[in-house]
Amino acid sequence: MVAVSAAELKALEDCLLNVSGNVPLHVRFRALFTLKGLKTDESVQIISKGFSDPSALLKHELAYCLGQVKNEAALPKLEEVLRDSSEDPMVRHEAAEAMGAISSLNSIPILEEFLSDPARAVRETCEIAIAKIRWDNSEEALKQREDAKNIPYTSIDPAPATSGLLAGKPRPAEASPALVQDLQEQLVDPKLSLFERYRAMFALRNIGTPEAVDALASGFSDDSDLFKHEIAFIFGQLLSPHSVPALLEVLKNGSESDMVRHEAAEALGGIATPEVLPHLREWMVREDSPQVVRESCQVAIDMWEHENSGDFQYANGLESVPTEVTAIA
Repeated sequence: MVAVSAAELKALEDCLLNVSGNVPLHVRFRALFTLKGLKTDESVQIISKGFSDPSALLKHELAYCLGQVKNEAALPKLEEVLRDSSEDPMVRHEAAEAMGAISSLNSIPILEEFLSDPARAVRETCEIAIAKIRWDNSEEALKQREDAKNIPYTSIDPAPATSGLLAGKPRPAEASPALVQDLQEQLVDPKLSLFERYRAMFALRNIGTPEAVDALASGFSDDSDLFKHEIAFIFGQLLSPHSVPALLEVLKNGSESDMVRHEAAEALGGIATPEVLPHLREWMVREDSPQVVRESCQVAIDMWEHENSGDFQYANGLESVPTEVTAIA
């Protein structure tokens, strides 16, 4: 674990919470991901303080990071956010997903309370989170744990890949067209549970070929915003230029959910090909662009610039406090 001084930690906290009132959102995101990387009780406490912010985008990212830290100390705050019916559904959904990522059996009764929530994204997330926690404690999970170590993604996913389709079974690059087609059929089958469809989704991610990307993109025709937003998130993990046309179509679709468009914007920022930058700039300033889309484009542009800069990491380096943070410390 990297040692961080009290002064550095306080500077990161002040940056994340925008104590000065003039810290750009993308700089606050960098501080957040630095705190996420620490994985300490102190960093969890600092991240938890950010939920008083007016930005739904930032709060949703706070919840995501708390889940990825996988520290049960975050559960009381996540439950509080989930229970707050006045909170943006995008934030509440992320709180429920984070509870699934932490995967405490004690969270199941709480998540079950929201299976009939008025917000579809919230109740669907709770359904998936409950299934994920139960799966984590199953014999199947124990069998897959060793194979999962070979997957090149470090995220705690809301669902495991379909059994036998983890990295190495078969080797992703050698996945047959028939296998990709079978997974696509599972992905878009409304008769299956969302958890099983998510499992097909992550199996396609692990395959990662252009054919798998096309199969994933077919899921954008679904009527679930939650489902579509997860596909966009996965494209941000894959970083495949092959997904850019589908993501641009989502970003430019004014009738699409903000939740899906925001995730498409951030995925485009991570892929960082030249043609995406003008679109991100356009939707960051358009008057008809929803706030969460504008803010996501701002963060995505910072990601795009990072990917094209040659810098090693996106988060603020822990060896020294960055100048943006020092200025407000």
